Amino acid sequence: MAVKIEMLRCFAAVARTGKLSDAARQLGRTPSAVSMMLKQLEDHLGEPLFKTDRKNRLSALGTFVLEQAERELYQFDSTVQAIESFANARHGRVRIAAVPSVASAIMPRAISCFINEFPGVQIELRDMDSTTILHELSRGRIDIGIASAGISGGALYRQDLLSDRFGLVCPVDHTLATSSAHLTWEALQDHQFIANDLARLITTPAFQSIHENALLSVHNITSLLAMVRAGLGITILPEMTVKMAESRDLAFLPLPVSLPPRQIHMLRKADSPASPAARELENQIFRTVTELQSEALPCPTQ
Repeated sequence: MAVKIEMLRCFAAVARTGKLSDAARQLGRTPSAVSMMLKQLEDHLGEPLFKTDRKNRLSALGTFVLEQAERELYQFDSTVQAIESFANARHGRVRIAAVPSVASAIMPRAISCFINEFPGVQIELRDMDSTTILHELSRGRIDIGIASAGISGGALYRQDLLSDRFGLVCPVDHTLATSSAHLTWEALQDHQFIANDLARLITTPAFQSIHENALLSVHNITSLLAMVRAGLGITILPEMTVKMAESRDLAFLPLPVSLPPRQIHMLRKADSPASPAARELENQIFRTVTELQSEALPCPTQ
């Protein structure tokens, strides 16, 4: 018969208390059940664990078994606690990457709420472009991705998080911002345009020619907005990207036609079930988006 963890637990309790009745009370068992466990353990070992039937003096074997049993019980209980904590999202680590606009506008509140409820969970947040997020997800380097790039195939599980409308970005004193005339694609052609990766998502033919003919292309949003402020050109960006910069010196204007908004998705690998902590963080991010929308803060509507 194999030695069971409960045998060791019963023996350790009797050895510590020196009485079957006290050990039984501590374990929530009957004295006869504890006595039977001890007998089974002694029968398996072939030697007595106590010097007398009163169970208050350990034999040489009993002293050795107690030392080993307490070490094993501590390890077992710690392991069970760690497993239960992980299952209940009380511990663990979640690696998340988000496009900069989401990392700046949504994640601070989402993470603050999350760590208040799950203070034992470690969170690693990185901001990066959508293409890099997909790359990192596919290689298992992050657990959750929040990106706007197109998704193909079934390698990723996708949930729609929010949508973000595009608009023209220019200085507040720019002629396009101060003019009362309706904005047209033709009017944009009269101004220097600065291309960027997000604007490439727009497939309208009239705009694509403007984007393709741009002499200046800037990939970093901070640098892009600095170029616009400096009067080097105008550009088109999603609204949340502009609002996160809190740029009062920049105007965000409606485009000539209503374009499909930039879609932002919550992503994870389809073949890797999310950990309990990751699921809780996903839920908190969705709740935060809903809260920001209801408060009419700088967060686009779904």
